[in-house]
Amino acid sequence: MADSFSFELVSPERLLVSEQVTAVVAPATEGYMTVMARHAPLMTTLKPGVVTATLAGGTERRFFVQGGFADISPEGFTLLAEHATPAEELDAAKLDEFIRKAEEVERDAKTPEAKLRAVGQVASLRDARSALGL
Repeated sequence: MADSFSFELVSPERLLVSEQVTAVVAPATEGYMTVMARHAPLMTTLKPGVVTATLAGGTERRFFVQGGFADISPEGFTLLAEHATPAEELDAAKLDEFIRKAEEVERDAKTPEAKLRAVGQVASLRDARSALGL
């Protein structure tokens, strides 16, 4: 059995999870990453996507995050999300609204850099929608 470690997912609204886990898959800015016990220290930003936490008991919990920061150490993983929602509380209409707002930002972008960021946000949101099966 894999070693467990502490995982906390916090959004401005609430603490979503504080559990012992064996693995967490998170949408880092450069791509999805898997964190396991005794991971090397790392801080990174997150893009919109799905966080999957495998609890020490073997069950999985999934969350949709809209970006944030990950603080990883050998002892644990703290994910500070800009906004996070348990997957079971999401529906297609809510995600479609997030996508529509991101598309507006893309259309209104004034600089090439802003346009590129907005295109990435739209793509990440669409990927998350697909990953959640909505």
